[in-house]
Amino acid sequence: MKICEIFKSIQGESSYSGLPFIFVRFTGCNLRCAYCDTTYAYEEGYQISEKELLEKIKLYGINNVEITGGEPLLQNEVYALGDSLIKSGYTILLETNGTLDISRLNKKIIKVIDIKCPGSGESKKTEWNNLDKLDRKDEIKFVIMNRDDYVWTKRISEKFSLTEKFTVNLSPAFKYLKPQELARWILEDNLTVRLNLQLHKYIWKGVERGV
Repeated sequence: MKICEIFKSIQGESSYSGLPFIFVRFTGCNLRCAYCDTTYAYEEGYQISEKELLEKIKLYGINNVEITGGEPLLQNEVYALGDSLIKSGYTILLETNGTLDISRLNKKIIKVIDIKCPGSGESKKTEWNNLDKLDRKDEIKFVIMNRDDYVWTKRISEKFSLTEKFTVNLSPAFKYLKPQELARWILEDNLTVRLNLQLHKYIWKGVERGV
């Protein structure tokens, strides 16, 4: 498999925010979102075997692992890796952009589907059938660039009853939308969602990799 980077950091997103995690970032993505903060993962990376990667993960000494990208489901090796990590007792989060079928993933992996809003330029590529393949432990994420994205997110959430089924995270697109604005909208509408502030960007300001 080809990965871009592996590192230990504080989880900055989802309901697991604040916990120490090992991050495995896969190389390659099938989308080009307007606000992407990991463009280096489009191409950069190196080949590594599953055995080598598992050994590296073990050296970090913690049991929480996030598989991310890019888009990790572009590489078939991700499925065997997920199975091996689950078998070894790790708690696994896998973030995907929701454009590829998630049904092959180990059922014990916690899936975080990043549903793309119109502001991203990629919202029409979402595979909506994936929502039927999630369960209560899985989570939804929306990155909000502006008011239009927020209104769209509310409509999608209501259409699919997302807040009744899953933890729903709303994240202000860094450098595009002030957290205060998104927080105000959420409070005005009494939404049962989590404000998702990408904690790592506040802890390590200006640091783009390895956090």
